[in-house]
Amino acid sequence: MKIYEKAPAKINLMLDVLHKRPDGFHEVEMVMTMIDLADRLEMSDQPRDTIMITSQAGYIPLDEKNLAFQAAKLVKDRYGVRKGVHIHLDKKIPVAAGLAGGSSDAAATLRGLNRLWGLNMPLEEMLSFGAELGSDVPFCITGGTALATGRGEVLTEIPDPPQCWVLVAKPPINVSTGEVYGKLRSEHIASHPSSKNMVAALQAGSFTEMCNNLGNVLEEVTLKLHPEVQQLKNAMLRLGADGALMSGSGPTVFGLVSKESKVARIYNGLRGFCKEVYAVRLLT
Repeated sequence: MKIYEKAPAKINLMLDVLHKRPDGFHEVEMVMTMIDLADRLEMSDQPRDTIMITSQAGYIPLDEKNLAFQAAKLVKDRYGVRKGVHIHLDKKIPVAAGLAGGSSDAAATLRGLNRLWGLNMPLEEMLSFGAELGSDVPFCITGGTALATGRGEVLTEIPDPPQCWVLVAKPPINVSTGEVYGKLRSEHIASHPSSKNMVAALQAGSFTEMCNNLGNVLEEVTLKLHPEVQQLKNAMLRLGADGALMSGSGPTVFGLVSKESKVARIYNGLRGFCKEVYAVRLLT
């Protein structure tokens, strides 16, 4: 028996950091939604009681460092499953890009093993497992569009954005999320984006107001560390994107585009800056 799961990427329409918490995490407010750029996972039982991860991508760990492996081990340990599983990961989401690719793979693994092994895991328990694995995993389990608070694991469902094109571009650099958060001083943030305004824009179904309220406080750190990310964002707007923002801690930048006639020009222009460029739709 084989189980297939899709693991879509997420983007942050807004990301605000409020303060550092006693547990070492940061208190955040984020509005997140998913895009049609996805990894695909194939899961099947194997005779030996082991977890085996394979992938066509030669640049990701296939052992305990992989979040899909960690998710499978967590399920096996908590439910006492004495079966092995082979997970083949068809990787399409750029790695270390601020798009939650690893978190989405972990979420897909939880969903898939729940079906493969007939565990009847309640959603609340799956979300609890997800929170143990990483702050973005609970959102990747539920999908849709959500306001995320706490360290990112407290989710409130909100209306999906108006449908549009999303241009996604990742420059050939890697950004450490830990380093970005470590250099952020929340008391020195010049301007905080408004989750209230973004939620209101989505409730009104206003593409213009959504673009007007894009904001990510982590840009203050990443754009200084990596000026090429700022150049990429500027190029995206210059080429005609209606709004552009860095996703997560970066370095990926996405642009929102309402008119399909602009997409090819922006896509081709961005290819002059980096190889990893995608033109996709929102998953609404």
